[in-house]
Amino acid sequence: MSLTLTQKQEIEDLQTQTYATRRVISPNLEEILYQAFPVLDHGFVRVMDYMGDDSAIVQAARVSYGKGTKKVNEDRGLIHYLLRHAHTTPFEMCEIKFHIKLPIFVAREWIRHRTANVNEYSGRYSILDKEFYIPSQEHLGAQSTSNRQGRGHLLSPEQAHYVMALLREDAEQLYAHYEELLNEDSEGNIRDPNKDKLARELARINLSVNFYTQWYWKIDLHNLMHFLALRADPHAQYEIRAYAEVMLSLLERWVPFTYEAFIQYRKEGARFSKNGLAALKKLLKGQKITQEESGMTKREWQEFSEMLELPL
Repeated sequence: MSLTLTQKQEIEDLQTQTYATRRVISPNLEEILYQAFPVLDHGFVRVMDYMGDDSAIVQAARVSYGKGTKKVNEDRGLIHYLLRHAHTTPFEMCEIKFHIKLPIFVAREWIRHRTANVNEYSGRYSILDKEFYIPSQEHLGAQSTSNRQGRGHLLSPEQAHYVMALLREDAEQLYAHYEELLNEDSEGNIRDPNKDKLARELARINLSVNFYTQWYWKIDLHNLMHFLALRADPHAQYEIRAYAEVMLSLLERWVPFTYEAFIQYRKEGARFSKNGLAALKKLLKGQKITQEESGMTKREWQEFSEMLELPL
């Protein structure tokens, strides 16, 4: 993880400040507010601000004053009920704002979640840092033969070293050309006083998508859980999953009852189609059923069998 001196000083300054408030706070989240949690080789996630906690969800669901019921078990039970039955509006009453540093190709995948407010670092105004993502050997997989957008077996050590060297060499060369187009080095010194600087908005276009960007990302709790259900899934691309797993741990600190219900009913729960549910009922009765009899497609039947750990 790489933090600039300015960012380190900002974190130190923010963590020394305290404010009196009448608002509900989450003590466990307050403990790590502004702290940067490393992801990949140069990335990080940190919580910058938030609104609400588990009690705010209960309050919104009951449209009550204060913190609602004083019985913790009732609050927990209501949150589980809401998530179990997909009554999601009360979860939209809580929001959280992250500062995230991530490779550009991860950002392009991430931005497909259009339910957040985003403000990204601008390469038109500022010079991009010389930081780029190089996958480690254990994450260099060959193209999957069964999944067009996934990875298969790992590359051999020889292939992996070659790929990493090629990626690093390309990124180094691209950044050197970027500095040349800007006519200045990473410290802001002019290279050739007789040459013009190319506009930053143009100089950046030769950089590859493994270079790092940063953004502030603000989202409500309901949509955050949707993001995490997809991106913390084992089938998600490793690089974005690494961020989602860090954010899962932050979710647990922020709203522990909601986190518990999310794991129970969303992340590690299961949903069945009409045909899948009918097949499950037959299996529970001890009856045999084939894919053809189930009415499911081959792919759905495979997913169904894997979910229930049935022999294919």
